[in-house]
Amino acid sequence: MTRPAPGAQTDEPCPDQRIHLIQGEFHVSNQPRLVLTTTLGSCIACCLFDPVVAVGGMNHFLLPGGDAVGGGDARRYGAHAMELLINGMMRAGARKSRLEAKLFGGGRLSVNLPDIGGANAAFAEQFLRDEGIAWLGGSTGGGGARRIQFWPASGRVRQRALHTAERDVFQSELAILPIDAEAGVVELFGD
Repeated sequence: MTRPAPGAQTDEPCPDQRIHLIQGEFHVSNQPRLVLTTTLGSCIACCLFDPVVAVGGMNHFLLPGGDAVGGGDARRYGAHAMELLINGMMRAGARKSRLEAKLFGGGRLSVNLPDIGGANAAFAEQFLRDEGIAWLGGSTGGGGARRIQFWPASGRVRQRALHTAERDVFQSELAILPIDAEAGVVELFGD
């Protein structure tokens, strides 16, 4: 096999650059070869797109609300994560009135715990309504985990369901949540 000379043209497509988001992160871009990825259980990812300026962004949050939360942990809460994403989009030239949103995640990871994923999805849907952002759908709820790929410059999203063996990654989500082991209750906002 021969390698092309530096700077030579080839028929092989240039691979996409990938940025993987974890809880509390967001990213905004207009780069056509960039794909944002994340893996979701009960968490939510909001994919925003402005079709006029071809810029998009995605976030990943763990819990709904969180208005009173401060510091670094605030990014894991929906209210803060959504504001960061919208502000990042507007700094990149998007207009709030043109934003289109798709929501993913919000699965129920355990039937023995409260439906945190359902609360996350309900929060995100209400947030979009309150902000006047067009919600075009997506995929929320269910009992399974999913992997999301989002091309921010085109607004294209692809979802893949994860198999049982791949779901072990979500044990980290359960470990982060403050759970009362005796009662099986998740405490969302403690004293």
